[in-house]
Amino acid sequence: MKLLSKRSSRTKLILLIVAILVSIPMIFPLYWIIVNSLKSDAEIFSRVPTFLPSAPAWENYSKQFASPNMISAIRSSFVVSICSMIISLLLSVPAAYGLARFRMKWKKPFIMTFLVTQMLPTSLMLTPLFLIFNKLHLLNNYLSAILSTATISIPFIVLILRPIFASIPRELEEAAAIDGCSGFTAFIRIILPIAKNGTVTSMCFAFVYAWNDLIYSITFNTKDNLRPLTTMVYNFLNLYGTHWNMIMAYGVIMVLPVLIMFIFLQRYIVEGLVAGSVKG
Repeated sequence: MKLLSKRSSRTKLILLIVAILVSIPMIFPLYWIIVNSLKSDAEIFSRVPTFLPSAPAWENYSKQFASPNMISAIRSSFVVSICSMIISLLLSVPAAYGLARFRMKWKKPFIMTFLVTQMLPTSLMLTPLFLIFNKLHLLNNYLSAILSTATISIPFIVLILRPIFASIPRELEEAAAIDGCSGFTAFIRIILPIAKNGTVTSMCFAFVYAWNDLIYSITFNTKDNLRPLTTMVYNFLNLYGTHWNMIMAYGVIMVLPVLIMFIFLQRYIVEGLVAGSVKG
């Protein structure tokens, strides 16, 4: 028993070391952004790079909010991301459940269309979406960015949730029907709570897709007060050079909401990504 416990602890230690070595290249860019956001211009362009700022320049963060469009950009990012997330969930969750539970003709080719839409480049969709939104008078409107980003999230959410719903035993719904529950009530009270991890994972990815959007926002919205945070980075690029410390501080502000969300919801995200993986 002692020999087995020693082998087990040694294996855990090796796995921990490997995990640390693998995570360092992934975490270092984020660390470098944070460090450079606290440096002055002179320290950033010094010949010898420093891994810690000699004198933290906190004014790099305070100057971010001196821009007149900063508050409106934050508001636009949250409005577009939250609304796109809600629309994506409202449409994709029932669609994933229907594809998992009901028999229908041409089911597999229909599911393949979701895979194909994930492979299409975003630039390919710009022209048809622009023409559609122009006919519907949705240009320079939050709805154009919300609906366009939702088109990215919906196929991804359907592909995540369909195997999760398929792995839930049908007997649970049959037992609910015997107790007098309708199909909709059983779906809301039984199926959705069981698929909570997958739903939370889908919610996070839908939010991130909309939060990171740039191309749709600058194409469909020309008004500065409607543009999100991703478009404001150009304010630090001018004829006199690039303010890298300001750009790094801006990047920290942009990534902070997403980082906080993933820190608090990481347990649901990890379980949601592996849920239903044995049944598709």
